[in-house]
Amino acid sequence: METSKYTGIYRAIHWAIAISFLLLLVTIFLRLTWMNKINVAEIIQNYLKDTDQTLSQDQLVVLAKKIRKPMWDWHIYLGYVLVGLFSIRFILPLTGRMRFQNPMVKKLTPKEKFQKWLYIQFYVCVAVSLITGMIIELGPEDLKKTMEEIHILSIYYLVPYIVIHLAGVLIAEFTDRKGIISDMISGPSNKI
Repeated sequence: METSKYTGIYRAIHWAIAISFLLLLVTIFLRLTWMNKINVAEIIQNYLKDTDQTLSQDQLVVLAKKIRKPMWDWHIYLGYVLVGLFSIRFILPLTGRMRFQNPMVKKLTPKEKFQKWLYIQFYVCVAVSLITGMIIELGPEDLKKTMEEIHILSIYYLVPYIVIHLAGVLIAEFTDRKGIISDMISGPSNKI
């Protein structure tokens, strides 16, 4: 079985990525639920009824989009943060400061190979999400609709991967890798 030591840089990158992903999920959740443009437009419409003012449905949706824009700007900022963090994550193994998840190492157990392939799949999915997000923001107008359709699919891989990751960590903690959680939070302990 492979033993790993979580260096300070590894832990910092891991937790920065984890927090960024969780905050991104919050912006997605808000956009799909309470801050949905139709919900916000309905709240505005209900308010306007009490003031004897009216707006068309199109005007209400435009106003709703303006109200929720600052929240959605955070989604974009977090996307830029993730581009930076994942760039660092992929550059550090080249400098020897962090390991690359290589599933082709002969001495790995089948379980470890599976875990490493899963990480690679996750990194590919994240790369697609980040690239499509950057094209939506900075790319040509004619690609935006297609990129948005691909980008929206991100939610369908992100949540399952987070659940798989957390379940795997808990299983490891209570079976063959006791202390993995505390090692990931505070670094490897010097066990005697």
